Amino acid sequence: MTEGTGIHAGDLPDDLTAAEAGMWQAFRNGSVYDLSSGDVVVDDPHGGHPWGPERSVRARIVCWLLLDGPPALAGRVPSLKLVGLRVTGTLDLAGGTVTPYVEMRGCRFDDQILLPEARFTTVRLVDCAVPRLEAARVHTEGDLHLPRCRFQNGVRLTDAQIGTDLLLNQAIVYRDRSGRSIAADGMTVGQDLQAELLESHGELSLRSAKVGVSLSLRGAKLANPYARLALNAPQLTVERTLYLTPAGVGNPLLSGTTPARGTRIQRFECQGGVRLDDGRFGDAVDLERARFDLTDDQVLSLRRVQTPELRFLGDAPQRGQVLLSGARVVNLVDRAGSWPGPGSLHMGGFTYENLVPRGPFPLSRRLDWVAAATAEYNPEPYERLAAVLRAAGEDEDAREVLLAKQRRRRETLPLAAKFWGYAQDLTVAYGYRPGRAAVWMAVLWAAGTLAFSHADHPPMNSSGHPSWSPALFTLDLLLPVIDLGQVGQWQLRGGWQWLAAAMIMLGWILATTVAAGASRLLRRG
Repeated sequence: MTEGTGIHAGDLPDDLTAAEAGMWQAFRNGSVYDLSSGDVVVDDPHGGHPWGPERSVRARIVCWLLLDGPPALAGRVPSLKLVGLRVTGTLDLAGGTVTPYVEMRGCRFDDQILLPEARFTTVRLVDCAVPRLEAARVHTEGDLHLPRCRFQNGVRLTDAQIGTDLLLNQAIVYRDRSGRSIAADGMTVGQDLQAELLESHGELSLRSAKVGVSLSLRGAKLANPYARLALNAPQLTVERTLYLTPAGVGNPLLSGTTPARGTRIQRFECQGGVRLDDGRFGDAVDLERARFDLTDDQVLSLRRVQTPELRFLGDAPQRGQVLLSGARVVNLVDRAGSWPGPGSLHMGGFTYENLVPRGPFPLSRRLDWVAAATAEYNPEPYERLAAVLRAAGEDEDAREVLLAKQRRRRETLPLAAKFWGYAQDLTVAYGYRPGRAAVWMAVLWAAGTLAFSHADHPPMNSSGHPSWSPALFTLDLLLPVIDLGQVGQWQLRGGWQWLAAAMIMLGWILATTVAAGASRLLRRG
């Protein structure tokens, strides 16, 4: 009997070890093959306790079963379900088509797993120790589950196509020779990508990846002290929500839910830069309580991101920069304490339609927020904020923002223009407080009336002059474009002439500033 004939007839090959023979029979029966000892310390695949030949199988035999295994027993479905096994040698399924269901729990691999361009239905590796997973362009019809696994030299899923869910919950991944922990550029996930409580030591790369539902990094810890980026995901597309939020610890049922009161939680923490430029998110980008530990040359970059809602609710980075240039959101949900200080925030071209502050966020703090984003004067952030406030019915606050814009602009003007700016600010607040004009007019009118009531005022013409009225005379001086028939009828000498000239000058300044303010208001309308 040839070797191939025996396999397809279901006969047991002669060269199998006892452990491999048991795995062979379990495969045909579709049952779980468990070689764990029952001792938690001994069975820990990540521990140092040796596993001998009695629980070891050759990778070649595993590949044999998956690619060209024996037929199932009558009424059974062949599947590889292993618990507590050690796999020796390189598990190489590159380019193969694997039909049986694959699930390995608590297993230890001596060498890397090679799955590039392989095709599977569903693959589950749970709590396994793997030197490296090489799975570029792998294709699964169902799930790819890798929860609680440890990868000493990284995971590669470049251009992988996952039919339903990709699970990396509580996995621990160390960087490869290129500095990446998980390289998943161009990957497509049909439904959810869950990487909750993930520990990534290196760059997590998701460039141009696509996720059909949500991407959850709840409670994950990303660290890359070797380079600028810990999360590198430009042009990432997530049909629903990206979660960089806390996760409940110790209860797997809490996945994807808000932890109950009293539950121990773990925040999302990132030691290194984050790049989400040009991302598209169908529902939201959620940074609730996220913590970013950046160096001076690292950034949290959301440039040109598009999402209906940005929940910027994490801790303010103490160093580095936050970049929102060109981003477009509908609802900006934020806290006053979540934004960095001056010089660390850039919002050129950042557009939002609604502000939804969590907790106190007074207008003075909001103006500080805009000022922090404009190291040099830029009218755009002020005008955007004013437009949003006006649309929300906060007209008074909108005027305060536009007034702050004019004051900021004044700092960039030459000296003469600055003085004119101060005059407009003092008199009518650049037109945004028109009531001031009436107050100044009343003050000057009252002061002039009182002063000129004591002035010597011989008439210019001894006949035909009107009756002397200090109030009308002062008003005639203050209104430059209206002639009340008083100024040309009386002679003033000495200091009274200088006072009259000062009143005329103040009248012109007041009229000009009112006109400038009115023009500005009309342009804004």
